[in-house]
Amino acid sequence: MSQQYRSRPSGSGATLSTAYDTALLDLDGVVYAGGHAIGHAVESLGAARDAGMRLAYVTNNALRTPRAVAEHLTELGVPAESADVITSAQAVARLMADQLPAGARVLVVGGEGLRVALRERGLVPVESADDEPAAVAQGFGGPDLPWGRFAEAAYAIARGALWFASNTDLTIPGARGIAPGNGAAVEVVRIATGAEPQVAGKPLPPMHRETVLRTGAERPLVVGDRLDTDIEGAFNGGVDSLLVLTGVTDAELLLTAEPKYRPTYVDRDLRGLLTGQPEVTGDEDGFRCGGWRATASEDALVLDGEGDPLDGLRALCGAAWTHAGAGACGLDTKKAVAALGL
Repeated sequence: MSQQYRSRPSGSGATLSTAYDTALLDLDGVVYAGGHAIGHAVESLGAARDAGMRLAYVTNNALRTPRAVAEHLTELGVPAESADVITSAQAVARLMADQLPAGARVLVVGGEGLRVALRERGLVPVESADDEPAAVAQGFGGPDLPWGRFAEAAYAIARGALWFASNTDLTIPGARGIAPGNGAAVEVVRIATGAEPQVAGKPLPPMHRETVLRTGAERPLVVGDRLDTDIEGAFNGGVDSLLVLTGVTDAELLLTAEPKYRPTYVDRDLRGLLTGQPEVTGDEDGFRCGGWRATASEDALVLDGEGDPLDGLRALCGAAWTHAGAGACGLDTKKAVAALGL
């Protein structure tokens, strides 16, 4: 494939679970959605763990504490401890503690996960701009977060408080579909104040730093469903990534991705941790994977062959990304994707 997409794991193992020592797994859209485990997630993670791969759960959702997340995973059939969970709340709390004195007051716009993380760093959560906070910490607060919390944040920022956001994901997947995420809430405060927050979560370096510090991973593999957080975060951290098609990214979005959004590997779901990645070859006649051949014409991607549709997608990635180079693929992808039925 292209230089940004390898067809086989690096290392001596034949599968991703043996080639990498730690899987840095996103949660929403990868392990579960709307509180329920995604198909094949439980058994795939168990098999990867049995093969010797450490599982770490890395989420931009700052609402719940690591303990609550670990308990939920365990209830779903994925045994986990608090230390296995890394949240954007922890990342933003460390970022804030590096800039604020111990005991500094922080106005919290978010949930319990953010408050716990701040206390762990010696910061004091408060509820009102009248408490004279030195900073504002904003994280996902769930669907019932009162509108008045945004007003308190605006008041505090206008009075000189520093502004930090756990993450800026505009959407979050759920059982009923895609809902507004913390990024949408951040935009409310941005519009009201004209200010810009310091952001800690994926894809930015503070989150990668937090993850490495807490896991000690030497050969990490980022596993996610979002190009603009999980995959870009891996790109920024200089590590490999696996995109699973169980969340917000579809085939067309993948094919038109710029280099920073291109995963190292792609698979349907977490079963991809347990299988060898098929060989993809490319030359002037196109890119081949399994029984498929993909080429880039003047205005569209063309796909011929048969077999596993995912192999066809891998071949298309090679053709599209090589044609696009350092930019985004501007070719028509619809007909080729339709042929796959993904």
